[in-house]
Amino acid sequence: MNESEKLMVGVLVSGLALLVPGFLLHVAPRFPGSLTGSLIGIAGAVLLLFLLVYSMVKRSALVKAWATKRVRMGAILSFHVYAGVIGALFGIIHSGHTFYSPLGIGLVSAMLVVVFSGFVGRYYLMQIGTDLREQQSMLAVLRTRYDAVAGALAGSSGPTVWADVALPGLLGAIADLEYAIGARELLKRTLSRWTVLHVGAAIVMYSLLSLHIWNGIYFGLRWLW
Repeated sequence: MNESEKLMVGVLVSGLALLVPGFLLHVAPRFPGSLTGSLIGIAGAVLLLFLLVYSMVKRSALVKAWATKRVRMGAILSFHVYAGVIGALFGIIHSGHTFYSPLGIGLVSAMLVVVFSGFVGRYYLMQIGTDLREQQSMLAVLRTRYDAVAGALAGSSGPTVWADVALPGLLGAIADLEYAIGARELLKRTLSRWTVLHVGAAIVMYSLLSLHIWNGIYFGLRWLW
């Protein structure tokens, strides 16, 4: 994910986070069943269903071999990210902020968990991994420098004023970096469970989405009356 894509997805996710509590300011009970509301809901549902494309490509060797001959895996993943966030935005707009039924509340909640857990896995965990590699590389440089300074001082019979400054400074920098690396590794291990949460929430979301679609068809679309 390049910087422009990070910025765009971050803006969309922030917009989604700000849109969710909109029921405090605006509620439109008839909007979800209107023509406009229904079309937005259908568009959101289609985008959410498109998320399964990436799952199929990732988990099926046959589908992956066929797809990657035509489209880069990175492009499929980018589409997966955008489809999820925009689909969720359409879903919230379609709701008209009428969070009254348990089915609607459950569907919106599962959808938000899918989006935000996906964002954590796609951006935040990757950033943590990049930072860890940079810190580990810096730690190796500091340790090499410490060994070189210590070795030079061990063979020197001169004044130790420089040693009193250089070695404690290097030791302090090494200790601080080791602590930072340990904290980031702990955070990475904790967040690495995002996949289980992401997949579990997706299963719940698609189950509730199926019920929601069936419910809408069974009870009729008001704009067709």
